[in-house]
Amino acid sequence: MTHEWNPKEFIFNNTDYNFWKGNHVVLRAMKETDVTLRNEETNDSNGFRLMNWGVELPKSLDMDKVEIDEWVDFKDYENGLMFSIDNLEGEHVGAIYLNSIDMKNGTFSFGIRIYRPFRNRGYAQEAIRIVLRYAFFELRLQKCNSGCVEGNTASQTMHEKVGFIVEGSVRRAIYMNGHYYNDLKLGLTVEEFIENEKPDS
Repeated sequence: MTHEWNPKEFIFNNTDYNFWKGNHVVLRAMKETDVTLRNEETNDSNGFRLMNWGVELPKSLDMDKVEIDEWVDFKDYENGLMFSIDNLEGEHVGAIYLNSIDMKNGTFSFGIRIYRPFRNRGYAQEAIRIVLRYAFFELRLQKCNSGCVEGNTASQTMHEKVGFIVEGSVRRAIYMNGHYYNDLKLGLTVEEFIENEKPDS
């Protein structure tokens, strides 16, 4: 499989290349100090509701420390990979989780959260692209399955800019906020990702 923007000989010629670094963000292993900002974000009830399909109970800092400990330095590798996202100024801006990895069928999913002070700067799209390249071109996976609550136009638009295609909708699959919502299903194959990543002619 040839990638026009990343030829086979690339690995022999560029010794300054950092796979995990983009133009705006860099992905790294999660560390214990990331817990503070993560805990502060738990009062963003609607943000968590759109991500987890429900309101989370209030969390103490100690509760978040226990949760983060499972992800620090990729300890829970078999269940998924949690990356912290920093901007190039060194600020911790969010996290992205590569999960639901099915090596037999070559499918996977991801979850991403950019903290409120850092949204609408292109950080999410770039972090997703880095994780997709890793899954497609290093793990040899072939399709990413994702989704969002129908009506969450920000999430749907973000997916579509990366190349995802709406595959369908499961009606009345989500209950929250006193209402039923549809579950919008999106998918992206490795071939679609390659096509979408080609530079504009």
